[in-house]
Amino acid sequence: MEHTNYSKQFAGKRILIVEDEYFLADETRRKLEDLGAIVIGPAAGARQALSLIHQQKVDAAILDIHLGDEFVFPVADELEGRDIPFVFATGYDPSFIPVKYTGFALYEKPTALEKIARALFGPGTHLNELN
Repeated sequence: MEHTNYSKQFAGKRILIVEDEYFLADETRRKLEDLGAIVIGPAAGARQALSLIHQQKVDAAILDIHLGDEFVFPVADELEGRDIPFVFATGYDPSFIPVKYTGFALYEKPTALEKIARALFGPGTHLNELN
């Protein structure tokens, strides 16, 4: 399988997936693993995602905003507090996103991993500075 330059950005990175739609989560997991990423989760809810963050090293995260009957914002807060980059990938109406998150990358599902790689690991991001 041939991948473009963005594929190298995922290699060896521990990526948390927070997505409540099983097939979308599984497809993203498989694509990331094909690119050499180590997938954490997928987590279908905020509690499970927070548990994974506390138990495992996470380099970056892809977050769905609406998880069943809850929102992912407590997970975003935890990631932000730990200086772990994340993006929102959602089919949810962006007008429901609190103002404090308007500076974070937001992509409509399904999202090309190339765009997510640029948002997570591109110039000026925390992970890019570490590597």
